[in-house]
Parts: sequence; structure tokens; C-alpha cells
Amino acid sequence: MTDRTFVEPGAPTSAPDLRPGDTGSRAPTVAGAFEIRMTLPFRNVRARRGLLLEGPAGWGEWSPFADHGPALAARWWHAAIEAATRPWPAPRRDDVPVNAIVPAVDAERAHRIVRGSGCTTAKVKVGSGDDRARVEAVRDALGPHGRLRLDVNATWDVDTAVLRLRELARYDLEYVEQPVADLAGFARLRSRVDVPLAADESVRLAPDPLHIAGIDAADIVILKVQPLGGVYRCLEVAEAAGRPVVVSSAVETSVGLAAGLALAAALPELAGACGLGTMSLLAGDVTAEPLRPVNGRMRVRRPVPERHLIDRWAADADQTAALYRRLEAAQAHMPASPQRPVPPRPPLA
Repeated sequence: MTDRTFVEPGAPTSAPDLRPGDTGSRAPTVAGAFEIRMTLPFRNVRARRGLLLEGPAGWGEWSPFADHGPALAARWWHAAIEAATRPWPAPRRDDVPVNAIVPAVDAERAHRIVRGSGCTTAKVKVGSGDDRARVEAVRDALGPHGRLRLDVNATWDVDTAVLRLRELARYDLEYVEQPVADLAGFARLRSRVDVPLAADESVRLAPDPLHIAGIDAADIVILKVQPLGGVYRCLEVAEAAGRPVVVSSAVETSVGLAAGLALAAALPELAGACGLGTMSLLAGDVTAEPLRPVNGRMRVRRPVPERHLIDRWAADADQTAALYRRLEAAQAHMPASPQRPVPPRPPLA
């Protein structure tokens, strides 16, 4: 990791003065469009697609979820531009703890994932299939002292959440992530169950993540760099929320994961293991040294993509064109100012 990756607190952090059409040395450029298949469907997603940017501060990734409209995709674009043009905060730690991620798979596979991960914390997707068998298998794999989290992705209503959490609480849950769709539901739920509640979608999909009505109903806030608009915006969201935070990924390449790692390294405190061990969900990466946890921890570093791997996972012409159409729509939601960066568009051939 080069020294220019980070700046000391209090150092100037303003974005470079980039104008549309700039081709100067400080302007980020698009290095390629990628499409990497998932190792198994994850929330009905079979591949991750996006653009890679290279700039004076390093590499950035823009890979908004397919169901995110232009306004939300604009936040992801802001995060990519920040990564390419703005040094990240100085790290407070050299490595961070990481949880294993268990998709909605059968119990036997869930057990193998956790036992092979080296992690002492696991996050289990629930709300599909045999949740109880999956959670029981993960608890067995972790042992009595491991930490077990659930992620519902807002698929339960309050009454269903009460029933499911009362059934699953026997497995000693650290917290449950986004059990219901909104914070009003959080408030009703927390009076009926003892499991701590973590807010994900209620934060990253909020119209203004710095001013979220009802955030007091959440015990923990989940921070994802791209969906929230960058490392610095996440630090602001953490301070505004006034809650313990857990850093998680948006199932990115190591370029995107590096931004989450930089956030986790910069936060004053971490509320347990980070959800950054998602490289196992992708069939490949754009760097020869992917960001993967070792013995449940991830070293703070910033891998550099390799050209042959960018080419290996290059999106086809149709997917590349679709990404640029989404980008054009997203940029319409960016502030119309001289500092709005628009990298040159490469040929699609």
C-alpha cells in the first residue's frame, strides 16, 4: 500500500477541480467495464457488473445494484470518483475482523462454509428455505463462543419477524439485520423481541442518510461505501446516526472492497466483525491478489487491478452500453457544478 493512499486527519480533502471533458492528469478515466458471475445466485443476482476508474488517488468501482434507479446510482458514482481522486483517511488499525457470509443454502453447505472460513463470526441469510436448519448448522460450526448474525433483507413483516426471531433466538444471535422494511416496523418489533436490530436498507436507501427519522429504533447501523456515496460520507453517516456501526460490502471486486476496508480502518470503533469477506461469492476478480480474509481477519491494503484480468472479465458490448446508459442517467442527479467529474468514455469495441 503506497503512502498516497491515505491522508492524516485535518489535511485538505477537497475534490480536484474537474470539468466535463477534462483529460488532464488529475481526471479519472474509465479503465473498463466488467461482468463477473456469482458462484451461486445471491438475492436473485447471478452476476456483478460495473465500471472501473483509475485516477490520481487510485482505483474506483461503480457497480450499482440492478434495481437501483438513477438517484441511488449517483451515490455509487460519487463513491467511485472519490476513490479515484481523493486520498482515504489515515487508518487507525492494520487489519479488521471479518465475518463469514452464508447465503440461503442448505444446512450441510452452510456448515462447510463456516468451518472453512476461519471466521469466528458468521452472517446467515434467512427468509428463504429452511432457516432453522441453516442457522442451527452455522451455530454448530461456530461453536458456543462464535458470533452469529442474521440478515433478512426486509422480507418479513413485524408479526413474522416476531415468530421467526423467537424461534431462532435459541441460537444466541448477535443481531438481526433489516428484519422488516422500515424503521417504524423496527420500533414495533424491538418491544416484542430481545434480539438487537441492525439497519441496512433503512440507511442506504434513505433520501438523506445524514438525517434519518426513527434511526433510534435501530441498535446498530450497517455502512456500505458505494451505496452511501463514499468513505467520507459513511464517516459522516456514522457520526450522525450515533449508533455502533458495522461495515459491509455490496458484493464488489477487490477495488470496491478496498473502499470498505479503508472505512473500517478509519472508524474510531468497530461494532464487531465486518461484512467484507464477500469475494467468495464471485467467480473471479480484477486483481491477482484479491481481498480475502485469513483466519477471520483482513489486512488493510489496496490491491491494484491487472490489465489481463480486466480483459478476462470484460463485459460484452451490450452490457457495456447498458452501463453507460445507466451512468448517463445517474450523472443527471449529480450536482451541476464545475467540479462534476465526467471521465472520458472509452470505445465499446
